[in-house]
Amino acid sequence: MRVRMVDVGGAPRLAVAIGDRHAVVDGRRGPATVDALVHGGAAARAAIDRQLQDGLEPLDEAAAHGVAPCVPSPSKILCVRLNYRSHAEQAGMEPPERPGVLLKLPSTLLAAGRPMPCPAVASEYDYEGELAVVIGRRAVDVAEADALDHVWGYCNVNDVHARDLHPFHFGKNLAGSLPVGPDLVSADEVGDPSDLAVRTWLNGELRQDGRTSDMLFGVAELISWASRYVALEVGDLIATGTPAGPIVHRADRAWMKPGDVVEVEVGALGRLTTPLAAA
Repeated sequence: MRVRMVDVGGAPRLAVAIGDRHAVVDGRRGPATVDALVHGGAAARAAIDRQLQDGLEPLDEAAAHGVAPCVPSPSKILCVRLNYRSHAEQAGMEPPERPGVLLKLPSTLLAAGRPMPCPAVASEYDYEGELAVVIGRRAVDVAEADALDHVWGYCNVNDVHARDLHPFHFGKNLAGSLPVGPDLVSADEVGDPSDLAVRTWLNGELRQDGRTSDMLFGVAELISWASRYVALEVGDLIATGTPAGPIVHRADRAWMKPGDVVEVEVGALGRLTTPLAAA
């Protein structure tokens, strides 16, 4: 199942995709938002299944663009640092012995296709294409073997970093600096997340071309590790790190700017397209 929030008659509605068919959920008979679907667990999925048997309202392709982030509102967003061997090698750094994370604010979330604001307070805007995980069951001190049972689904993210802002956390937390989507894809459809292609394009030029098999710490290990220290709540988001190729490690260091277009594609999750705009 793939889900997103779409515009139907000027109102946001929950849309699902099964195969190549998109349809709109009747909010009177089932979850009306991504939050309601993810927090509703098995009962919310069952409500959609019942509607599928009756036939869902077809989605007009003209309304198929996202009007809100395709993920539920998280209590926290964990971003994993230096989690690809290729990235560590390119940065000239020793691979870390344990995961490193920083927190992003929910205000950084941006729907796919929406312009990402680039305020003049920074000028060194960098892309980081990543696989993100959405938690579907509360996780506290879970074993690695059980960790993937706590995943609702996966999506693309672009963990944009304004590298000239200090302290470091400010450069990671500008409003709208975490584009997500276009869809949230359920874990059963994705299957094993350990060998997915991760690619990023800037203005049509391929800039990142990695695989999640290059991760130093895989999805299950990250969930298990993080859950030892913090309670991962339903809807929480984990951005799992980026492969080699960010601008900061390029010789030209030609930073992103308003007018640029960034695209991120992980496995078969769809393509996240984000135009950049002046704030």
